[in-house]
Amino acid sequence: MSGSERRPRAGHVQLDSRPILPTTDGNENITEADAFHIRQSLDPAVEYKMNHQRRGVALIFNHEHFFWHLMLPDRRGTMADRNNLKRSLTDLGFEVRLFDDLKAEDVQQKIYEDLNMTVWSSKHHLTISASMDDHSNADCFVCVFLSHGVDDHVYAYDDKIKIQTITDMFRGDKCQSLVGKPKIFILQACRGDKHDDPVIAHDSTDSSSEALVNETEVDAAVVYTLPAGADFIMCYSVAQGYYSHRDTVNGSWYIQDLCETLRKHGSSLEFTELLTVVNRKVSYRRVDVCKDVNALGKKQIPCFASMLTKKLYFHPKSK
Repeated sequence: MSGSERRPRAGHVQLDSRPILPTTDGNENITEADAFHIRQSLDPAVEYKMNHQRRGVALIFNHEHFFWHLMLPDRRGTMADRNNLKRSLTDLGFEVRLFDDLKAEDVQQKIYEDLNMTVWSSKHHLTISASMDDHSNADCFVCVFLSHGVDDHVYAYDDKIKIQTITDMFRGDKCQSLVGKPKIFILQACRGDKHDDPVIAHDSTDSSSEALVNETEVDAAVVYTLPAGADFIMCYSVAQGYYSHRDTVNGSWYIQDLCETLRKHGSSLEFTELLTVVNRKVSYRRVDVCKDVNALGKKQIPCFASMLTKKLYFHPKSK
């Protein structure tokens, strides 16, 4: 090898010039070389550090009523979801903050306050600076939306909010105190206009013994969301393209089963494994009572998109 020809350093990617060499058949003979790349050996059992002083904040944005101009139905049963989530997340050590029927600008302001950000309000043309939290002594962060959705938005009381705009606020350059920590988003909203048909005859169904008629409704419209980066996990009540079901007394299927599973296994089961259990529990349900006869007997399957880079456990904190 001549002095001008240098061997690439280990761990660096080399781009080749691809010289064209003559061949006997007249075709071009293009020579390429594989890039050099040394992969780091990873421990598959590594876990997120969950021994900070605090578990973290859980924001729950609950929307039952909507401005009449939006022509969206009330979400009966969502208060059961709200209260159920508050109990389950509090039991895991989260500081739960509840917000009901906020306007879109107020929803974003509450998130800005939590993120310790200074923002520009395009509607009022003023700078808002709030007194806020530092997540440096927290394990992780949770944000929950209980609402209707359309396209890649969820609805607040008076307007829709783009989900990616919200998740982008939690990227490392926007919220440094959450860098490398789990950021959990839970979305109870419809993601389409199709019903999931049953395919197994012996699927079980949950019944209610309450005096009130526990009718099943669907959350309106569609939610298409994109993953937000490393250490995020997006938890959806239903797979894209399908209706999400909500009982008018007991709350949504997904939140009911998520909270029950958190109470039973939240402090012992790895979080993505727990979500898989929730998927199975919801898949056993079917619509029994609904004003929409086309929904009777239909099913639902949740899903999640994980960008987590380690295992996530909510082990009990020492007193």
